Amino acid sequence: MFKILDRYIIKTFFGPFLFIFSVLFFIFIVNIVWIQLGQFLGKGLTTFQILKLLFYLGVNVISMVLPLTILLASIMSFGEFGERYELAAMKAAGISLTRVMMPLLGITALLSILLFFFSNNIIPDFQKKAKNMLFNIAQTKPALNFTPGQFIDQIPGYMVKFDKITGENDENIEGVFIHKKASTFENQQSIVAEKGKFVQAANPNYLRLVLYNGYVFEDAIAGRSDNVRVKQPDQAVKFDSLVSHFDVSEIIDKAIEKEQITDDYRFQTYGELNTTISETQKNNTKTVETLSADLINQTSTSIVYLDKGKKKTVAKNQFKFDTVKTDKKLEILYNAYNKIENLKTSLDTKKNELDPSVKYFSKIIIYQQRILTYSFTCIIFFMIGASLGSIIRKGGMGVPVIVAIVIFIVFYIINVGFENVAWAGNMNPYLAAWFPNIILFPFGVLMTYKALTDSQLFDSEKYKAFLKPVTKLFVKDKEHKRYQ
Repeated sequence: MFKILDRYIIKTFFGPFLFIFSVLFFIFIVNIVWIQLGQFLGKGLTTFQILKLLFYLGVNVISMVLPLTILLASIMSFGEFGERYELAAMKAAGISLTRVMMPLLGITALLSILLFFFSNNIIPDFQKKAKNMLFNIAQTKPALNFTPGQFIDQIPGYMVKFDKITGENDENIEGVFIHKKASTFENQQSIVAEKGKFVQAANPNYLRLVLYNGYVFEDAIAGRSDNVRVKQPDQAVKFDSLVSHFDVSEIIDKAIEKEQITDDYRFQTYGELNTTISETQKNNTKTVETLSADLINQTSTSIVYLDKGKKKTVAKNQFKFDTVKTDKKLEILYNAYNKIENLKTSLDTKKNELDPSVKYFSKIIIYQQRILTYSFTCIIFFMIGASLGSIIRKGGMGVPVIVAIVIFIVFYIINVGFENVAWAGNMNPYLAAWFPNIILFPFGVLMTYKALTDSQLFDSEKYKAFLKPVTKLFVKDKEHKRYQ
């Protein structure tokens, strides 16, 4: 009988699980599309290439989607059991809530283990493919995001307009107008051509444009006086073909993150990250030692820093301040004040130099630990979801969805909050990565205990009775006098 019951419980759980996972995955993918939209649209990509890129980018969200799916599915499934009085029937048959939760707890533990291996072995590889694909798109097709008939400033330093854009990769253009952005005291230049074509340059940082049958209009006024500028005629040069190279390195830098694409810590497994953490820690130690030595050298020359084991010596230029003449005291104090202010400025500068290293070190540790923490989050969310579902006893997409969203928002705020604290160097990054689970685990245990003891946690009448002495002070007694 228990085997049939287990199959029924698992079947009831996986119905909403698959539906919720699909919906949440779609929502997260839409968010990625919104963020990355400008990086791959208008670049001549095929539909298959766009879908491929979205798939690479979307794999990473599974580590966040799965815990939320388990939370929502467990609330809905146990809420349905309670709403249909199936939990009451199971308890009447001598089946405890713990026994009902055991098959789904085993499924959740299995999903948690799979999530760890997925996050450790598959997600880094797909992140590497996504980053490199974005990099390749930016290099091979960096500046083809133009709208026919409109002035566009896509090419840095130029304003362009194309009447018509054709070709398989939008490489052919007609009705070309290119104006160079220049100040009042620079040579003004405009190019008009009947047609042209984008060609891949040897250097990926440059865009090559071949123009046919047009004119170059230029006024050579740079470095000339105002009288000469007025008399200087515009120059018009006709050409049959003209080859121009435009620097698009700025576009490429904006299209990709400023990281070494082949050396990103997000491309590494849990074990490989240990090596990266060790190397980063050594580099940070050397940086701190260098910055400390610089600060020590900037202190007053009257202070002598001695190595360990050496006897303390007295500097020859030391003297008592009281013996100094009155007219020199202000000068000494002023110089001392300036030295202290300069030292404070140096401290702030060195701190700003050290902050990126601290933030990067914390990022690596938090990323590594989340490979583990999200797996434990799945189990904690199941404990909370199953317990709340059996207490609320409401199925469907109403109350369970609201409760799950509130819990997930709290988890997300705690997660991001402690992450920022660790990035600032005010908290151990290992503790910051595990702190959300540390906070939610006692709550999950409490909810499980309340569910096992049939607690009326959401019974409004219970809270009304508890608060009745307080509410009685603010509510008038409406009973008629003759009944008193």
